Amino acid sequence: MDKSQRNYFDITLLFIIFLFMIISCISIYSAQKYSPYEVNFALRQVVWYVVAIGVSSFVYLFDFEQIKRISPYIYGFGIFLLLVLFLAPETIAPKTKGIKAWFEIPGFGKLQPSEFMKVFLIIFLARIIVNHNERYLDRTLQTDIVLLCKIGLISAVPLGLILLQPDAGTAMAMAAMVIGMVFISGINWRILATLGLFAAAVLGGLAYMYITNPDWFLNFLDPFQLNRIHSWLDPFEDRGNTSYQLANSILAIGSGTMYGKGFNMAQVNVPEAHSDFIFTIIGEEFGFFGASIVISLYFMLIYRIIVIALQNKGYYESLIATGVVSVLTFHIFENIGMVIGLVPITGIPLPLLSYGGSSLLGTMLSLALVLNISAKTKKYMFGDDDD
Repeated sequence: MDKSQRNYFDITLLFIIFLFMIISCISIYSAQKYSPYEVNFALRQVVWYVVAIGVSSFVYLFDFEQIKRISPYIYGFGIFLLLVLFLAPETIAPKTKGIKAWFEIPGFGKLQPSEFMKVFLIIFLARIIVNHNERYLDRTLQTDIVLLCKIGLISAVPLGLILLQPDAGTAMAMAAMVIGMVFISGINWRILATLGLFAAAVLGGLAYMYITNPDWFLNFLDPFQLNRIHSWLDPFEDRGNTSYQLANSILAIGSGTMYGKGFNMAQVNVPEAHSDFIFTIIGEEFGFFGASIVISLYFMLIYRIIVIALQNKGYYESLIATGVVSVLTFHIFENIGMVIGLVPITGIPLPLLSYGGSSLLGTMLSLALVLNISAKTKKYMFGDDDD
């Protein structure tokens, strides 16, 4: 019997994104009452969602062979933006809390190139890995080390420029994305195990240095960033100053108890609740029940991306999906972890929920790539295409 095939578009993933849009706008509307700015962030978030959907739709104009072909130019454009940002005067790229990570565009707002660089790096690294593995069909430790060096060099340039801003949070998210792609690149497990042990030793050494001489970190971190570590370890020691945000965040989420205080009934003032600390509004107003629904939606989001990656038989597409899953998972864990005091505050947004045009555009572009993968995955009525 002839096989009848059709293009498969993942409606479930699109519906999950739509739910996040609703939750985001509702939460931001409630959070902005504590904002010192006279701006309707909820309305702006709606506009950003419309813009993000429009920009992301251009992804469907390309198939993945075209994306693979132009990925070096896109990567180069991202590096160019980071270089311009680094060299630009503060009239164009002002510092915010000691970090120079945004362009100030009159009448438009702020634009953060590093959010787009994550997407650009994903599609270029996927090309590098695929081309290397096609060239070296007989894998050896030497060829794997060569591939690891390629990945390291390509990733080091944007990571270095982001660390110079200095934006450690975004750099860590990008590093998590690279690590995820390395794990499915086919590199020998002995090399990965050695790197894992080395990373554990470095982290242990950093922990020892913090205990014995915390001021040593000022050679690499801004004082504002170091204070975030101090406040994380004891958020209620200096609640009136450096740890005010984290202490109030913990109190806000705890006061929500099981079912919360109700929509727009938040009482604890948490700075930047509309952006990086949006989860505190959800926890306080909708309680453990509402927070669990949001976390469950994130699990479903990650699950659907993994399913799409497994259904598609293209290695390049699977690598892209892996990069997207890795960076989203890190963002979700780090953001929710920091607002409940589980990990230090790094200032990275909660994907699809936090207010911010650059973050939303970057996330939607990465999800558009995944939706494009699902749309170009062939599904057959009878059996599969290996029959």
